[in-house]
Amino acid sequence: MTITKHFILAAGGTGGHMVPAHALAAELIARGHHVALITDARGAKIPGLFKGVQMHVLPAGRLTRNPTSWLPGVRAILSGRRMAMRLYETFEPSVVVGFGGYPAFPALLGAYSAGIATAVHEQNAVLGRVNRMVAGRVDVIATSYPDTERLKSAWKEKTHLVGNPVREEVVKLGTQEYPPLDENGIFRVLVTGGSQGAGILSRVVPSGLAMLPVALRRRLQVVQQARAEDIERVRAAYVEHGIPADVQTYLTDLPERLGWSHLVIARAGASTIAELTAAGRPAILVPLPSAMDDHQTANVREMVAAGGARAIAEDSFTPVELAKQMQKLGLDSAGLANAARRALICGRPNAVRDLADLIERIGPAADSPKRVELKPAFAS
Repeated sequence: MTITKHFILAAGGTGGHMVPAHALAAELIARGHHVALITDARGAKIPGLFKGVQMHVLPAGRLTRNPTSWLPGVRAILSGRRMAMRLYETFEPSVVVGFGGYPAFPALLGAYSAGIATAVHEQNAVLGRVNRMVAGRVDVIATSYPDTERLKSAWKEKTHLVGNPVREEVVKLGTQEYPPLDENGIFRVLVTGGSQGAGILSRVVPSGLAMLPVALRRRLQVVQQARAEDIERVRAAYVEHGIPADVQTYLTDLPERLGWSHLVIARAGASTIAELTAAGRPAILVPLPSAMDDHQTANVREMVAAGGARAIAEDSFTPVELAKQMQKLGLDSAGLANAARRALICGRPNAVRDLADLIERIGPAADSPKRVELKPAFAS
């Protein structure tokens, strides 16, 4: 018999933090538990996530290298901590789970003060800044990669490899056959830069695809995510080169698009890697060099070593280099299918189940379900 518990998930406002939190929320709710989300204003605006879940927006102070940010940052963190503790008084969570990002910090500080069990989940192959700040005090650390950098040996006993949760629709793709591709068939390419798009993909990909031999270029069919400021230019470039392309600012049907694709060109964010390996899709990956601790370069290593992806450093990612790689891949359908299988080997399709099992095991059971009516000052 499952004992109903209450869980608070705290995630910063990027897709990399929000998507795995969303997947865990869905799994916990399916198991009969009650879930609420703490996030920031950006997270609250990401479409398609956390429908029907109580969502609470807290101030998330940033402590940067600039000393002028320290005082307002500390004030925001302390304000968020107080608000979180008020929420905990009424919702009575068994566990507070942080997924990284600044909103997770005051939520976890409030949990420490309230004596509530805590856990963090790290999506990247390098332990993130907020998770490093709290890792010594939390009860459990869940990781997505077998080798996570910046993880101290003193935390080894409470660290568990579970993988990075992805949506069930993506997991199902990994149980299906890779889309057939013959030398004369349509070659379907998905281009995505994560929840915010990527300017370099908008600049390089249309030009690189235009350099392909005519016979290969005519086979292309592209779906690309682009930033709002780039979208008209990208659409015009594809029209000019005669390449059929659907260009959008946000792909709400990403699992369907992923299942449709033969090849993905993308940044190397944690959620992107998790979805590619769960679905079994080969990729050309361009790590974001400015990512904290260069974690995107670390993220690609396992998939590249397995033969499921090719990584191109941003300073080498030119139209000429992309065309060279695309021509090799487009003319080798058997090689693409093999790369898809090798990508799938790196996947951890049971990540959400394993993370939910882990979270269920810590903290006491809640007595009874409670809905929370919060004041407008910190309710969304």
